[in-house]
Amino acid sequence: MILDAGAAPPLPTLALDPGRLRDPRTARDENPALDAAAEAHRAHVLRYVQPALAGLIDGSVSTLAPIFAAAFATHSNGATFLVGLAASLGAGISMGFTEALSDNGSITGRGSPWMRGLVCGAMTALGGLGHTLPYLIPDTWPNAFALATGLAIVVVVVELAVIAGIRTRYMATPFWRAAMQVVLGGALVLAAGVVIGSA
Repeated sequence: MILDAGAAPPLPTLALDPGRLRDPRTARDENPALDAAAEAHRAHVLRYVQPALAGLIDGSVSTLAPIFAAAFATHSNGATFLVGLAASLGAGISMGFTEALSDNGSITGRGSPWMRGLVCGAMTALGGLGHTLPYLIPDTWPNAFALATGLAIVVVVVELAVIAGIRTRYMATPFWRAAMQVVLGGALVLAAGVVIGSA
């Protein structure tokens, strides 16, 4: 082929792998097994993990203020335990109904609303009870209040670490970012409870 001296040379032809140009969103159409596994994982996260995580965050964080306010206001383990028990169970019931009534699953595909509500409510109550249980230490023990409060704070740290781990595992959030976010929220609520209880 004779080229005109003034014309640009033809561009070389590149051999492209069609697989590299495939839209990843259509890859599932070519791999049904991969698609089924991804959909099963997504359904598991939406129906169980997300409601459980929401409940654990709410139970672990929102109950800090009333529990530690009661602790520093009364310096009584018995009274603090009762407040913590009421706050945890009340929050669990509230969050359970909120989750169940907020989405019936027909549009979002998040599954049974009552199962999500049960999971969310149970994890909310568990999150609050975790740092309530140390106040079962009898007031008659030496340094009972200090011991119970110290244990409760350790439990809170463990709860926040578990929350950060779940967010990293299922929500693709880097662990240290997730940890800083939940620690900041927990610290603010804890501080509010201590300040109000000490007033």
